[in-house]
Amino acid sequence: MFFKSFANDILAKSEDGAVLEDGIVFSTDSFTVSPLFFAGGDIGKLSICGTCNDLAMMGAKPKYLSVGFIIEEGLDVAILETITESMKKELEINGAVIVSGDTKVVPKGSVDKLFINTSGIGKIECEGISCQNIDEGDIILVSCDIARHGACIFVAREGIELSSDIKSDCASLYPLIKALIDGGIKPKALRDATRGGVAAVLNEWANSSDICIEVEENAIPISDEVKGICEILGFDPMILANEGTFVLAVSPNDAQKALELLRKFEICTNAAIIGKATNAMKKKVILNSNYGTKKPLDMPSGEILPRIC
Repeated sequence: MFFKSFANDILAKSEDGAVLEDGIVFSTDSFTVSPLFFAGGDIGKLSICGTCNDLAMMGAKPKYLSVGFIIEEGLDVAILETITESMKKELEINGAVIVSGDTKVVPKGSVDKLFINTSGIGKIECEGISCQNIDEGDIILVSCDIARHGACIFVAREGIELSSDIKSDCASLYPLIKALIDGGIKPKALRDATRGGVAAVLNEWANSSDICIEVEENAIPISDEVKGICEILGFDPMILANEGTFVLAVSPNDAQKALELLRKFEICTNAAIIGKATNAMKKKVILNSNYGTKKPLDMPSGEILPRIC
């Protein structure tokens, strides 16, 4: 419905950010996560990471952001101050600034505590990154072990007690992308694996680039805590959300160097090569299982955990 109503050539590309004239990228995102505070972050940190990461995924340095707050009447000012301090710290990591904003207070019960919208402008530092650029033979990597954000939010929301602490992967990704670019890596495609997880990213890429992506199940990094939660609750970690993990497509010659550069970062010690682009079945993602079988990895059909971001 939205693509039909707002149809234009820029929107139709369906990238993480809109590439405008003079190397400018523009992106926007809204955040309704519940609870507001979770292990590894809060709605404030998430709101800056989300938009800055979308810009970074287009090879752009985040520069200018706007912010809109929709606040429920009666929200403790100390909570709001903690959240804005989180935003400030994350802006500093990205080298970005808030230059415009808006605040609305709505009657109690009209919104759940706090919703935030951030929009951002970035300057492209590496051109040509697109979900339409992947060719047969290109290598697919993930920057971190997957599904921690989705699992963390579910545990926090449901009050599940665990013997070990699980933290969201929420993090700013621009420093990692800059390191790849400065290291001579030319990404073919980049995408942070947020709503819909890694499965959604791979399906979007396979469709946009008219190729098949084959993934090795035993190569996908998943922490023991996340595996345990998924086994108990019947979740597929491939479709759970991430907020500090991205998927990267590179030419075969760049794959090993990209992996080595990523693993220099503390948050990327589990970075891994998980698959490659082939011509096996166009516009499809195939999971090569641990048992030697092949099965389709489909696009997630719905959101199993609403309000995760």
